[in-house]
Amino acid sequence: MNLVRFDPWSIANLVHCDLDRFATRHVRYNGGDARVADWVPAVDIVEEKDRFVLRADVPGVDRDDIDVSMDGGVLIVSGERRAESRDVAGSVQRFERASGRFLRRFALPETAAADGITARSANGILEVVIPKLPEVQARRINVEAA
Repeated sequence: MNLVRFDPWSIANLVHCDLDRFATRHVRYNGGDARVADWVPAVDIVEEKDRFVLRADVPGVDRDDIDVSMDGGVLIVSGERRAESRDVAGSVQRFERASGRFLRRFALPETAAADGITARSANGILEVVIPKLPEVQARRINVEAA
C-alpha cells in the first residue's frame, strides 16, 4: 500500500496559475477585447535567506524594451520583442517565435523591500533581485508598578 500525501493548496495553486495566465493575456475594455500581452515569458522565482530572485526568459528582447516597476505591492515586468522582417514570397515557412508585448504581474510578500529592487538582463535572461526586509525581533516590555 502506498501512502500519498494530500496537499489541498497544490490544487489551488494550479488554479491560481491558470487564472494568472489567462488574466495576463486578455482584459476587457468597454465590451471589446484588447490584448494585454502577445506572449508570456517563462519565470522562475527562488526565495533565498535574504532575498527573492526572479528570472525570466526574454530572448531577443533588448534591455531598453524591458520595464520593471513596483506598484502597491505588485511587481510588474513588461516589455516588447520587436518583430523581424519576414519575406514569405515563394516558399513555405513556419514562424513559431512570438513577437510583440509581454506582461507579468507578481504580488510580493510584506517581507519584500521595494526600495532595493534591482534588475539586469544578460544572455536572454532577465534577473530581478528583491531584497527582504530585516526581520523584526520581538522585544519584551517590562510592566512597571504605578
